[in-house]
Amino acid sequence: MDRFRMIFQYFQSNSESVMNGICGLLALASVKMYTSFEFSCPCLPHYNMAYGLGIMFIPPIILFLCGLILNRQSLVMLEEWRRPPGRRKKDLAVIRYMCSSIMQRAMVAPVVWIIVTLLDGKCLICAFSGSMDPKKFVGFANVSTVQVQQLLAKVPCKDEELLRNNTSHKAVSRYLRCWSQALGWSILLILIIAAFLARWLRPCFNQTTLLQARHWSNYIDIEQKIFEETCCEHSRLFAHKCILHFFESMQQEIKLHSFSLHGEGEGAEGGEDLLQGITDQEQVNKLLKTWYYEKPPLDVSQAHQR
Repeated sequence: MDRFRMIFQYFQSNSESVMNGICGLLALASVKMYTSFEFSCPCLPHYNMAYGLGIMFIPPIILFLCGLILNRQSLVMLEEWRRPPGRRKKDLAVIRYMCSSIMQRAMVAPVVWIIVTLLDGKCLICAFSGSMDPKKFVGFANVSTVQVQQLLAKVPCKDEELLRNNTSHKAVSRYLRCWSQALGWSILLILIIAAFLARWLRPCFNQTTLLQARHWSNYIDIEQKIFEETCCEHSRLFAHKCILHFFESMQQEIKLHSFSLHGEGEGAEGGEDLLQGITDQEQVNKLLKTWYYEKPPLDVSQAHQR
């Protein structure tokens, strides 16, 4: 049990490193999913584009949502954005920094999926084979319009009987695969250049604002974790106190059966000070409401003065 507690505490204290690891795992999972996925184009004029583009863009949307769900800072950012200002003002720069960090991590797996699909080329061939101009290819010159549409739709399916007497489907397939791979490599190059510029041009901007946003972003996350831990501890002590009061009326019966509550009461003496006179549910709810609507300002000196 202690080992699991240590692992949980490590995850809490190193949430940024853990999120980077989760994003890497999602990216690897996206590649594994695509390589193990059996791509099967319907080869029908009105369904090829929907199927090809669906395979290219629907899984990235799912991976993007998974990245948002798994990122704990998503909920922290939404709570910080939606909370009432109260006695602590909200810093929009911190919210923007958290949003940017969340989006960057969540976009890793979807971008990897799209690049892999483009480099493979099957999705683009399936989606746009029916949209090709038959005049660019010799094999479709003496074929009727209806047959041309059927032949172009059958290009992704190599075992079709209609393609045995027409060899131009290979030219269409190669043409679309070249465009798909060129687009995939172009996107990858643009992303690498953007990452390079962001890495090397960052010192040219105001570092003070960036450090402040990063610091208070980490503070909000840590404050939320400590508040949840404190609430759990307070709930345990309050439950212990309520149970002891419940059994006070049964002390005679408990003494007759040789049970005693004195040992447990001594262990709860430290918790009595933490409860600070809280005796019912309404007081607890009032404190939680005060925390939500009137968060204390980030000025410890005021507490010392009071």
